[in-house]
Amino acid sequence: MSSFSTSMDLVEFIGKLGDLKDEHYHMTLAFSAMIELMIEKGLISRQELDRKTAELDQLMTGSAYPMA
Repeated sequence: MSSFSTSMDLVEFIGKLGDLKDEHYHMTLAFSAMIELMIEKGLISRQELDRKTAELDQLMTGSAYPMA
């Protein structure tokens, strides 16, 4: 009975992972649509977005403990 429980747990985990993947796709799609609309309406430019994205990427990938 123990292996059945483990197998069912794995099936449940895979199902939840699939749900998260689907939710992530829909959130990314909505976010991308909002960005495109802001660019189309002239609220931000593609260059501003690219600059800010690079800036935030540097902050996120930089070391938490920079060497002096």
